[in-house]
Amino acid sequence: MPALTFALNHMTAPALTLDAFFALAVSLGMTSVEVRNDLDGNAILDGTTPSEVKSLAERHGVTIISINALQRFNEWTPARAAEAKELIDYASACGARALVLVPKNDGTGQAEGERQANLRESLTALKPLLEAAGIIGLVEPLGFEICSLRSKREAADAMKAVGGEQTFRLVHDTFHHHLAGEPDLFAELTGLVHISGVEDPAVAVSDMRDGHRVLVGPQDRLGNTNQIKALLSAGYTGPLSFEPFSPAVHDVADPKAAVAQSVSYIRETV
Repeated sequence: MPALTFALNHMTAPALTLDAFFALAVSLGMTSVEVRNDLDGNAILDGTTPSEVKSLAERHGVTIISINALQRFNEWTPARAAEAKELIDYASACGARALVLVPKNDGTGQAEGERQANLRESLTALKPLLEAAGIIGLVEPLGFEICSLRSKREAADAMKAVGGEQTFRLVHDTFHHHLAGEPDLFAELTGLVHISGVEDPAVAVSDMRDGHRVLVGPQDRLGNTNQIKALLSAGYTGPLSFEPFSPAVHDVADPKAAVAQSVSYIRETV
């Protein structure tokens, strides 16, 4: 089985400046990071230029494996096209390897036929933009029942239908994989794995939300370590990126110790 490689998503410690976040990753022995465009008062929303982000990453010796994310990517409009171009240009200029693509998650666009057509339209439009910039598009199905793209198989089929096997990759998110209830892994098409756990014993799977997502530990209900084992056995060799959304994680006094404890648990269990 290949060695485990961990990465850090800025959502793990969203209050940290980008400089402090990169330093945290390095202190944990991680050289891969995900930068977000949805954190108020932080890059990218605070106006930090891509060249500043690139120089910070170089100074810390980290690789930006993704900008997270282009939201509602499978609802292609002129505004979405402009937003995509802007984010892809930013990703390219700051040295990021990929852009995460998140589907609309509001109960619309779910109809059979409609959602597949919307997905292919968006991938077709994104493909030349990503290829021109040398950026990978990371398609992330969400397991929520109201999401317009829950199935990795549907995403994989669409990627192949538009000839995008070299341009697009799947995100396997352990939280969303559990919620979607889709057994297939598609390790050969997976470019990134997001990891987080849910420990609250009272919440039903259908009621699990981002706020329940904590670091992976012994009380995890999502079967993270089994998912990771299965992905590695199927040939996945990329990073496992921590992406907890819970305020309980964001408020910890010592994020380094908290993440290190989760890393140790995963290493011992996988």
